Amino acid sequence: MPRYFAFEQPSSPGQEFIIELTDEQTIDHALKILSGEEQSRVHVHGRIIKRTQPYNPRFSFYLDPATINFFDMAIEVCDANMVYVEDHLDEAGGAFLPGSHWCPWDSRLTREITSN
Repeated sequence: MPRYFAFEQPSSPGQEFIIELTDEQTIDHALKILSGEEQSRVHVHGRIIKRTQPYNPRFSFYLDPATINFFDMAIEVCDANMVYVEDHLDEAGGAFLPGSHWCPWDSRLTREITSN
């Protein structure tokens, strides 16, 4: 069963991006980040899909759950803040975010989204 998590970026104050996790190991890793048990691989990486999802309606893109993982360090070419990605989404997948890989260096999970 999928679970949903939010992350924020200091470079995009007041914004929150929602991701869907479907893999049990990735979900467990996300929960360890939130509990503070995982201190190293805490930043979000995945491949952008250029469509809106109901769980993340503020953005015209989402991360493919099958590609989401967490990292400590990554190459600069996939780093961008969520607002910049939204504003330049038509360029994503070319010279901007090659292969549609997005790895916001300052991303940090903030909470699990639970239904009411």
